[in-house]
Amino acid sequence: MSEESSTGIDTFEKIKKFDENNTEYWSARELMPLLGYQEWRYFEGVIEKAKIAVINSDENVDNHFGADTQMVSTGYDTPRAVPDYRLTRYACYLIAQNGNPRYPQVAAAQTYFAIQTRRKELADVENEDMKRLEARKKLSATEKKFSGVIMDRGVDKFGVARIRAFGDKELFGGSTTQEMKNQYGLKSSKPLADVLPTVSLKAKDLATEMTTVNAVQKNLRGENPIGHEHVENNKQVRNALTQRGIKIEQLPPEEDISKVERRINAANKKMLKDDSPTGLS
Repeated sequence: MSEESSTGIDTFEKIKKFDENNTEYWSARELMPLLGYQEWRYFEGVIEKAKIAVINSDENVDNHFGADTQMVSTGYDTPRAVPDYRLTRYACYLIAQNGNPRYPQVAAAQTYFAIQTRRKELADVENEDMKRLEARKKLSATEKKFSGVIMDRGVDKFGVARIRAFGDKELFGGSTTQEMKNQYGLKSSKPLADVLPTVSLKAKDLATEMTTVNAVQKNLRGENPIGHEHVENNKQVRNALTQRGIKIEQLPPEEDISKVERRINAANKKMLKDDSPTGLS
């Protein structure tokens, strides 16, 4: 039996809604009775305490407590609009934390939203890891294609290495590949790309792809013309980044991509195992 169903708190998931952008939210009016509150004036006080917690965390209150209204019956023919909030998962968690601890419903909500908030945080981290791993694999494929194309155009393997090195130096603001490795505390034998953040990987990928395409379209041959093209492409990519305030040589290194890949593979194996019927591999 799951943690949610064993405590009867799967109800919180049932009242979850989605807005026009497919973003999840909870109605404060619908959440109120599930926390044991019968009157809005008392529940609104809990909401105000939760808002203060958001402010103290340097978060924007409006990002978590969206002003809304709800139509309710007044016993007459015309329903009346009453104030409501569209709450994020984080807002619900803070409301539960500030609720009356004597209410068993509040304790259940604290458990539910704590578990679900943590699960979402982990999912977000895994998503970022996956994006970086995909960017690293894409760069490897692009560089392999790049080497093949320019070697067919009269550049030997040493020339390929020099062209790539000059391109890196332009992209990293004058820092050579080895200087970037030294900055990151990386062994000389370890590929620099293995610790680059996603934006740096994509920058290298774009510049390399541009050179590959132009080498063919412009019919470039030999190390000097192709090398000049590669430097110019890296320069253009760097300019686009710096115009947006990004200097990739100043970004900190990320976790070794091989460790990221092992962690993702282990998580996938665990997920497959957890989803398998009992007794089946």
